[in-house]
Amino acid sequence: MKILEVTNIDFSLTHFLLPLMRALRAGGHEVVGVCADGPLLGEARAEGFRIETPPLARSFSPIAQIRALCALIGLIRREKPDMVHAHMPISGFLARVAAKLCGVPCIAYTCHGFLFNQPSSKAKRLLARVLEWGCGSITDIYLTVSHEEAADAVRLHIHPHPIAIGNGRDSRIFRPDAQARQHVRAALGTADQTVVIIVVSRLVRHKGYPELLAAMRDVPAAELWIVGERLASDHGATLDEALAQAGRALGPRLKRLGYRTDIPALLAAADIFTLPSHFEGLPMSIIEAMLTGLPVVATDIRGPREQVVDGQTGLLVPPACVEPLTQALRQLASQPALRNAMGAAGRARALALFEERTVLDKTVHLLTAGQKPPAHA
Repeated sequence: MKILEVTNIDFSLTHFLLPLMRALRAGGHEVVGVCADGPLLGEARAEGFRIETPPLARSFSPIAQIRALCALIGLIRREKPDMVHAHMPISGFLARVAAKLCGVPCIAYTCHGFLFNQPSSKAKRLLARVLEWGCGSITDIYLTVSHEEAADAVRLHIHPHPIAIGNGRDSRIFRPDAQARQHVRAALGTADQTVVIIVVSRLVRHKGYPELLAAMRDVPAAELWIVGERLASDHGATLDEALAQAGRALGPRLKRLGYRTDIPALLAAADIFTLPSHFEGLPMSIIEAMLTGLPVVATDIRGPREQVVDGQTGLLVPPACVEPLTQALRQLASQPALRNAMGAAGRARALALFEERTVLDKTVHLLTAGQKPPAHA
């Protein structure tokens, strides 16, 4: 079967879709990646995947989206796939509409979070809900990364049979590693006894950076490692001033590491993971941290509250609130035995629920079981 895996940007394809593309190819299917062009596509291309790059944009601009839709229609007509599997809200809408117009035999969608559940204007939330409702009716296979999103899809009549598949990471890669801990800390000039709090995410406000940077001022015994950067396609005000102020306040306790490819080693070198987001799908970074044996401080929102068991594998705090986040970080920073217990419980939970191979096997089965053989076979 020939499958087009469609998402918005190179970051999403590389970090979220590439493992599924590998699994589908290993199952004998022809897989073509589709997203906007970008420097992170080198890894997929080096593995032999063909990546098509229509002008997809993370924008509500009608002109940009009409241009993207026309490009997708042209691409699908040329490729003649047996399935289009779409991801992310805007690219997911465009890809499904294009697939329907082109008569693709099977249209699949994985919801990584509904736009109408995110903070925005009432008009944008209403538009997002209408688009999701309209596209649900043309979607043959409807997957979600969280159970709450699947429940929303049923409750709001977006799709009658959504399936929550979750997310997963490879426990052979993300695991406790004493050697990596020693090496990374030495390279970054961090003493072995220093408590390290790590966050891995894009540098955007809705990941909770204003609250986290404020909270760290009252967690004096710990360092904060920030791993990630702002993408060119990210919207909203930058964090430059907030980060500059935090740098002056925290001094050497703040380490900005930028975009890194050695995430497993960095996590293994840390003591606490945090992701105080305002909204999420089902964060891969939390799964990675749990597999590495770190306790997680996250916000009590859709996604993270399906991953973190409050008081057992980490602590959940209200979103956009500094004081509860401060208290949670201080509690874990001051109690190594609690950190170790929560980290061990978190790894056991992640192994049971978020092992990549299990999630991929389920996803591949749902996408391909019962599908017609390729027309060109």
